[in-house]
Amino acid sequence: MYLLSDELALIETVDFFTPIVDDPYTFGQIAAANALSDVYAMGGVPIVALNIVGFPSGMELAVLREILRGGLDKLKEAGCALGGGHSINDPELKYGMAVTGTVHPSRILKNHGALAGDVLLLTKPLGTGIINTAVKAGVVPDDVQRRVEASMATLNKRALEIALPFELHACTDITGFGLLGHGLEMVDGSGLGLIVESARLPVFPELREYSDMGLLPGGLHRNRAHRQCRLEISPGVPQHLVDAVCDPQTSGGLLVALPEPAADALRKELRDAGLEAAIAAQVVADPGERFVLR
Repeated sequence: MYLLSDELALIETVDFFTPIVDDPYTFGQIAAANALSDVYAMGGVPIVALNIVGFPSGMELAVLREILRGGLDKLKEAGCALGGGHSINDPELKYGMAVTGTVHPSRILKNHGALAGDVLLLTKPLGTGIINTAVKAGVVPDDVQRRVEASMATLNKRALEIALPFELHACTDITGFGLLGHGLEMVDGSGLGLIVESARLPVFPELREYSDMGLLPGGLHRNRAHRQCRLEISPGVPQHLVDAVCDPQTSGGLLVALPEPAADALRKELRDAGLEAAIAAQVVADPGERFVLR
């Protein structure tokens, strides 16, 4: 974040990764949506982006054209200009963007600051990490794969626009640290904790099958190990829902903290707009500093 004046601040962010889907155009869309998401998570509007490309010398240039076309189409949807970019010869394909956004300094959304009595509302289901791992294993039907890809390619733009008029105490997007890590960030240093009702977690319905098969990404295990000291799991919680909260997401939804009565109204507005919306956690004073999954 860079303050230009009392009325204008810049948001600078960058994100890129290796392909998580086979189709180059879809990969470009997902990578762009993922890079843009950090701007939305801070309450900002993306204005210009730069492509970042690592491309193998022996790969067909048609693949690169489709990746860049997917990214450009997603920028157009966001109303964000493409200012160019940079590419290098890389034995492993990579794509993403550096994005500049703007926000009024008094309306910056931070990834911490949730208050006791708040709830955390999530705008996309969990499970992309597990299902993408299952895709690599060749066990995911085409219709399921398309549904998950569509979720990852969906901008968080509309969800933010709907949420901004509400009293938001914190906001982030769910990405590599999963609901466990990003949720705990919202209460870090506050002495507060989170209660998560496992039966209410928004997850892709196919997640259980692939979790039971052991098709889990390495990042899931790292997330759980890193936050293990603050994770409390009640007896009887199904293992696939434990996996869901630890699962690293690609281009996940927004997670917003706001008072519970307002969350019910926001959830209805999001659903009326055709977006996912579910209460993912309650912010509590006791037990503090804990993520309680029950």
